Amino acid sequence: MFACPCGAIARALARYHFSMPDVDWIRKLCLSFADVTEDMPWGDDLCFKIRGKIFVGVVLSDGRFPRITLKASPESFHELLEVEGISPAPYVGRYKWTQIASSNLLQAAELESLIRQSYEMVAAKAPKAKTVAAKPKKKSAKRHRK
Repeated sequence: MFACPCGAIARALARYHFSMPDVDWIRKLCLSFADVTEDMPWGDDLCFKIRGKIFVGVVLSDGRFPRITLKASPESFHELLEVEGISPAPYVGRYKWTQIASSNLLQAAELESLIRQSYEMVAAKAPKAKTVAAKPKKKSAKRHRK
């Protein structure tokens, strides 16, 4: 028989961090992207925005593994709808937005890829970041007399 020292398996597994895509995981991922802000415009819906445009919505009242709404590419939209638990998002499904029934429905890497893709598509169409232009110096109101 094979004997394994107590804790050897635990130490081996400790090297790998299998993070679950819960609310905290989603929030940390979304806020790691450039120019992202968070907002709660509709009650318990936490929205992540890029320059004012939503790219991910999360329903906080669902608990640890909430529903997620995000934009899908035209190519992947119909493929995603074939997965049980993924449907067109209410009100915006016709614009290729999907709703995932639970954040742990997909593997973390797949969900991360979809969130990143949503961010990139929305960022491409969001208003460009405003740059602060240097203000011209005001001319002095004093007149020089000769």
